[in-house]
Amino acid sequence: MSDAVTSADGLARCPWGAEPDIYRAYHDEEWGRPVRGDDALFERVSLEAFQSGLSWLVILRKREAFRKAFAGFRIAKVAKFTDEDAERLLGDAGIVRNRLKIAATIANAKAAARMDGGLSDLVWSFAPERRERPKTLADVPAVTPESKALSKALKKQGFGFVGPTTAYAMMQAVGMVDDHLADCHVPERQ
Repeated sequence: MSDAVTSADGLARCPWGAEPDIYRAYHDEEWGRPVRGDDALFERVSLEAFQSGLSWLVILRKREAFRKAFAGFRIAKVAKFTDEDAERLLGDAGIVRNRLKIAATIANAKAAARMDGGLSDLVWSFAPERRERPKTLADVPAVTPESKALSKALKKQGFGFVGPTTAYAMMQAVGMVDDHLADCHVPERQ
């Protein structure tokens, strides 16, 4: 038996991606699709860190404000943010105003800017072997050996707010793993 749900448009989806519209668009067009590039992955790492303890829906609704506040998540620009920038961000009602998460995002940009080989290569080096899609939500892990290893590697580089659960959520979001349910209409990645 599958946990996939059929939406009003007649398509089977992972239950979290059925409603509201912003979730459906993210589920259908973005989640689980391969993302590469240092800045693109820095954005995903950052947004997953901000999501910690919150609903992903909050982050999706604020994503454009986050992009504006954090210079499009361009590592080279965010790495130059100062204490004054951090204070400015704490006053920005368009984003999640958490002092520790803001500080971690700036520190993570500085760490990414110092990396040999780049963030994208490091992150993707932890991609697991392809596996069958899960049949039910109970088959989707929260943490894997690969997400633990990725978390450890990022922390060694100086990243914060990148625990194994956050690392796995990012792995799902950027297509390193395909956790769309087996009956979901989104095509399997090749």
